[in-house]
Amino acid sequence: MFTAIYLHGGLLHIFFNLMWVRDLGPAVVRAFGSARGFVIFTIAGAAGFVVSNVASNSPSIGASGSIFGLLAALIVYGRRTGHSAMTRQLYQWAAIIFVMGFIMPNVNNWAHAGGFAGGWVAAEAMRFSDERRESLAVQVLALALLATTVGGFVLSFLRVTALLMQR
Repeated sequence: MFTAIYLHGGLLHIFFNLMWVRDLGPAVVRAFGSARGFVIFTIAGAAGFVVSNVASNSPSIGASGSIFGLLAALIVYGRRTGHSAMTRQLYQWAAIIFVMGFIMPNVNNWAHAGGFAGGWVAAEAMRFSDERRESLAVQVLALALLATTVGGFVLSFLRVTALLMQR
């Protein structure tokens, strides 16, 4: 569920996701803080993965759900701080990217929708960086999510290695 965020279906997939993370990630970190931003990114990606698997019964890879979660988090920030122009622009970006998902082949809009919802919920639960420093609980949660993700990669590697050894 967490490792799928970091897997991609090709160089073009990686390129576009990196461009969006490069643009949205620093803004989310400025608004929420680095640990909160990582929590939002991870929860949104996991929510996108779960919604995609439940709705389409098809596994999903990529950071698209997380990216939609970052968009949602910035919309939450804009709404709560009164930045209506920014909020409108972000809604437009989300709508355009979502519509592009129907035009382009092999795009998983279920993951986009799930990631947007997950990012929204996670952002609503978080404070902003100018409201209060990141608590120890948020930092521990971020580290736990990171450890779970790394653990997932290690276990996957060990499983594949074991399967190859059986051959």
